[in-house]
Amino acid sequence: MDGIAILESEVRELIRRRGLDPGRDAAGVHDLVHEALTDYDVRSGRGVVPVIDPAFATKAVLDAVVGFGPLQQYLDDPEIEEIWINTPSSVFVARGGEPELTTTILTAVQVRDLVERMLKSSGRRLDLSSPFVDATLPGGERLHVVIPDITRSWAVNIRKYTVRATSLTALVALGSLTTHAAAFLDACVRAGLNILVAGATQAGKTTMLNALAGSIPAKERIVTCEEVFELRLTHRDTVAMQCRQPSLEGTGEVPLRRLVKEALRMRPSRLIIGEVREAESLDMLVALNAGVPGMCSLHANSARDAIAKICTLPLLAGENVSSQFVVPTVASAIDIVVHLGIDAAGRRVTREIVALPGRVEGGTIESSTIFRQAGGRLVRADGFPGAPERFASAGIDVARLLQAPA
Repeated sequence: MDGIAILESEVRELIRRRGLDPGRDAAGVHDLVHEALTDYDVRSGRGVVPVIDPAFATKAVLDAVVGFGPLQQYLDDPEIEEIWINTPSSVFVARGGEPELTTTILTAVQVRDLVERMLKSSGRRLDLSSPFVDATLPGGERLHVVIPDITRSWAVNIRKYTVRATSLTALVALGSLTTHAAAFLDACVRAGLNILVAGATQAGKTTMLNALAGSIPAKERIVTCEEVFELRLTHRDTVAMQCRQPSLEGTGEVPLRRLVKEALRMRPSRLIIGEVREAESLDMLVALNAGVPGMCSLHANSARDAIAKICTLPLLAGENVSSQFVVPTVASAIDIVVHLGIDAAGRRVTREIVALPGRVEGGTIESSTIFRQAGGRLVRADGFPGAPERFASAGIDVARLLQAPA
């Protein structure tokens, strides 16, 4: 056993004796590690394996005791966006949008222990009756786990979420938006238009929602509904809600549909739904059509696909919901669709911004492209948004705003 392993064993024993909770008293554990290391150094000259690099040993022990062991180095690396475990010997990370197979090799027991520690702070469970779990780690990362017999071995995915942008101006600085498009989206938010953000996984949908929320006037009240907490809003008047899994008895579940309904009783000026996947899209449309401005995200390959999908998802709410009701409701409830993607260099970009004027022709919702990609850059198209009265009420001359910059 090397010096670090011996030191870790001693620290764990000291934690047990002193009754410390590593998850709640990280500072106390940090002091204890320094104390144990000092004592270890005194003994290292009397036949105890010496610790060559005290700083490295301290971090290794803290990672093992307070953090998430071998995975902590990847959680601490700001360049790494995602971590996933296919098998104990196949640990991958994504850096700059590119997957990399790491040199980390775990055991099946280590993987299970790590997942149990990750779920401890969330209160969520994972067992044969509930083989899937979504949770948020203390650092804000999103955890998703699937266990056998659904998979061959424990499959773990950790998606790191760093607040890269709390405003549309910040997205311009990151190269995801042009100044012209950012000014238009800012005007849309201030005017109270309903915005649908679409794109593939990791395209930056949550970041875009965060940035759009940065344009909401300070006097308004925001209520957010998510599967697990991911949004990081800086608005002063915000209430955030997340779903809850059922208990062991199968009771107590709080699905996203319930959150959307409850949000309407909380006096929201704005409603933000992290992502719609199923029947909750119907409740969202009803809320937006009732006059509560909002925004949400969904997975789609284009703005047109996003419109088609938001017209289909509400049908999952029940047989009594028909497309004759949903299609015109979408046309009147959704004003703007922002489609995001990832370019060849792995950079998140806005591919198109499309407006829905509110008209339906032959069962198809009309759309008008405001901005589109051309030559690798987001440029002004020839479309115009609907709801001119809402822009005018907010004191915005949208026609002038959309004029091509000189």
